[in-house]
Amino acid sequence: METKANYVLIGAFTLVVGLGLLLFGLWAAKYSSESSWQEYQVVFREAVTGLSVGSPVQYNGIAVGSITKLSLAPNDPSQVIARIRLDASTPVKTDTTAKLAITSLTGPSIIQLSGGSPASRKLTEVDQRDAPVIRTSPSALQNITDTANRIVEKMDQVLSDENVAAISATLVNLQKISGDISNREAGVQALLVSARDAARKLDTTLTTANGTLSDLDRNVVQQLPQTLAKLDAALAKLDSAAGNADAILGENRQAINSFANDGLAQLGPTLSELRGLIRDLRRVSDRLEGNPARYLLGRDAPKEFTPE
Repeated sequence: METKANYVLIGAFTLVVGLGLLLFGLWAAKYSSESSWQEYQVVFREAVTGLSVGSPVQYNGIAVGSITKLSLAPNDPSQVIARIRLDASTPVKTDTTAKLAITSLTGPSIIQLSGGSPASRKLTEVDQRDAPVIRTSPSALQNITDTANRIVEKMDQVLSDENVAAISATLVNLQKISGDISNREAGVQALLVSARDAARKLDTTLTTANGTLSDLDRNVVQQLPQTLAKLDAALAKLDSAAGNADAILGENRQAINSFANDGLAQLGPTLSELRGLIRDLRRVSDRLEGNPARYLLGRDAPKEFTPE
């Protein structure tokens, strides 16, 4: 009986210890899992085609976590909320951005994290929620899609019915112009011949004018020394005449000064007397013209006898 009781106690003790070790292992695993991972949210404002739960998350090309949940925003179905789990040591900063990317042409879509300057604070220090939100930037695929959509819109505007009709009318006009030019080929050739003749005549005229200018320049250059000699002689004569005039003025300076002092002083009274003489002569002339007999004879003219 005692032997059997010892086996039961030993078995019970073993079970209790094993169960305790199992519970401790589970608690330790849970604590280790919770302490080594950090969850974040990424809100996309574009379609996330190819993205699924379990898709990897990379930071500058290095795998740092995975996607744990994808859902639509309750207030705005155009937005997609991706919940991701990253290694707790991943340096997610306030200026870190997330965008969609593909690993290859046929590979699945992933979330690519980039940015994060050393001076920036950690996102978990600023956003105290259990899952801080990482900012997003448009993906290259989205940029290509937006550009393609704009190009298609522009093409639709360019290829509108009015523009197509205008292009068709322009092509018809060009065809008519081409036919007219083909029909007037002879006239065009004649015009070209006339233009060639006119150019030839113009060339001859320019050659003649060039020769005339050359001869004129040659004559001017040849006659230039003679002209300069004549000019020099004329200047010499002017210089000599100026010298003679200066000598004459020097020789007669005393007489000129005497005339200026005495002659001009006497000229004033003489002019006054001459002015009075002229006045008297004018009065005599007026009297002679009015009644010459009375003025000359001192009496009136005899009256003419008239018979009765």
